[in-house]
Amino acid sequence: MNTDWEARYLSGDTPWEKGAPSPGLLEFIENNPPIVGDVLVVGCGFGHDVRAISSPENEVIGLDVAPSAIKGAREYPRVANESYRLGDLLELSPDLHASFDWVWEHTCFCAINPTMRRQYAEAAATALKPGGHFLAVFYMNPRDPEECSPPYGATKSELDGLFGKKFEFLKEWEPSRTYPGREGRELMRLLRKK
Repeated sequence: MNTDWEARYLSGDTPWEKGAPSPGLLEFIENNPPIVGDVLVVGCGFGHDVRAISSPENEVIGLDVAPSAIKGAREYPRVANESYRLGDLLELSPDLHASFDWVWEHTCFCAINPTMRRQYAEAAATALKPGGHFLAVFYMNPRDPEECSPPYGATKSELDGLFGKKFEFLKEWEPSRTYPGREGRELMRLLRKK
């Protein structure tokens, strides 16, 4: 079953909208060289991660399937070179193919039906330029695995299988900063498109 994300935004049923950027992303930004180049933030919601990444050294596009998410993101003050676009990573517009140096993943992968994850990995590779980076925080065990609604957990072996064909594994770590209740339940990975 696929989720009607626009209906969730319209009803205010958006527990993933925390009002701030991903703590893991902020930790990465503070402890690594700047994210430069063209960046795609998938499932951007109200754009908190987009604005955290945005700087004079990059161009950041936030992509979301929900018109209300894009509208909400555009209502925040502009930080630098960010923009927002209505669209679906799984049906990526051809003008975005091989366009990005970075793709940032936070809550999109865990929200889609797990049967679509292979398509997701292919789409992320399609969006990136050769040698581009895929940076993600994966929600490993958000709930009982028998539940059939998002967020859906993942395993390391599943991630290896999904992303291993198109990406080179660079590193993984457990973020020391997370949203309350997610301690020990998230895994960050940095991959490079082959």
